[in-house]
Amino acid sequence: MTDPAHDAETLRERALTTLTTARARTTLLTSCVEDPDLTAQHSPLMSPLVWDLAHIGNQEEQWLLRTVAGREAMRPEIDGIYDAFEHPRAERPSLPLLPPTEARHYAAEVRGRVLDLLESTAFHGTRLTEAGFAFGMIAQHEQQHDETMLITHQLRKGPQALHAPDPEPAPLLTGPSEVLVPGGLFTMGTSTEPWALDNERPAHVREVPAFHIDTTPVTNAAYQAFIEDGGYDDDRWWTAGGWAHIRQHSIHAPLFWRRDGKQWLRRRFGVTEVVPPDEPVLHVCWYEADAYARWAGRRLPTEAEWEKAARHDPAGDRSMRYPWGDADPAPEHANLGQRHLRPAPAGSYPEGESPLGVRQLIGDVWEWTASDFLPYPGFQAFPYKEYSEVFFGPEHKVLRGGSFAVDAVACRGTFRNWDYPIRRQIFSGFRTARSAGDV
Repeated sequence: MTDPAHDAETLRERALTTLTTARARTTLLTSCVEDPDLTAQHSPLMSPLVWDLAHIGNQEEQWLLRTVAGREAMRPEIDGIYDAFEHPRAERPSLPLLPPTEARHYAAEVRGRVLDLLESTAFHGTRLTEAGFAFGMIAQHEQQHDETMLITHQLRKGPQALHAPDPEPAPLLTGPSEVLVPGGLFTMGTSTEPWALDNERPAHVREVPAFHIDTTPVTNAAYQAFIEDGGYDDDRWWTAGGWAHIRQHSIHAPLFWRRDGKQWLRRRFGVTEVVPPDEPVLHVCWYEADAYARWAGRRLPTEAEWEKAARHDPAGDRSMRYPWGDADPAPEHANLGQRHLRPAPAGSYPEGESPLGVRQLIGDVWEWTASDFLPYPGFQAFPYKEYSEVFFGPEHKVLRGGSFAVDAVACRGTFRNWDYPIRRQIFSGFRTARSAGDV
């Protein structure tokens, strides 16, 4: 029989570890530049870094201290300022934001009280406290904003402020370029993952016909071939919306790329470098991914196909938590957590491949899918509609798998991300697929 006290202590330790890991990363992202860079808006697409910092603290206070613990508000007058739905990002610099020192103090004071609360919370009784869900939700929220702040650092002009070692070189991948995923039923989503968010639920059975999927994400070298073949100048490969978008904005290559003679250069966190041919392509929008796939005689995988490739274990006829099994991600499995500041070469992490041999489904780059962001059958918004429900519809496309900028707490085989098909500042790439009957 399982010892309930041991379970509670295990959950408490997991919550403490994930909250601490997130805060260390937040501190790094907001301490590596001077205050003027924290208060500046580096792109109208992004908030000032100092807004994210105080928003993290405000959400933590609202959900853990007020909702879970029932305590009085510490700073009720700032709730509206840090309401992401009340103020679009482009407007946030004009708000009376807490200055950096005050924002740091507020976030730290909230965290101190939360850690005291964590020691006494029983992990049962309500949906918010069951298995420590509320603490996991807040850790995921902070890590998601850390990824957002990392995007802001990429958009920021100026010298390099962040440093991290590069991934290890990958041995030459000698296997097939694509893998056949057999057709049939599989269980998509989850009803058992304790910290899964509402749009990942509930588990339900899907039937997916057999299909082929790329063994690795599409590389820079492969994408350059599309460019050199005139891919951006041929409307055959683009949807009407995509063609109009790239024409209107004079897009001819991934974001942050520029041609220098016969080679391509890119800017990455303040450093200009030659585009590495063997890395997964990064900073492409859905329209670009879709056009490349058409040019290559293929297509983007549907969200169901992607998840089946990432979770289906043919031998056990079951859905796993991750491509490699049910164990939490370790460094040998995937490139996660801002451990590096770039994707690893295609073919990396053989210990993280799926039973069918598909690699890098978790980490490295978010992967665009063909699917709109829609609710699963039986979906119920929890704990608030604004996390997922208000975004459902054809305006948003689903991305899967996470990137090097995603922490493991916010990345699972069931985790769903979404964005507009024009978005390129995010750490997005893709892989392609084809139906089994297609040549």
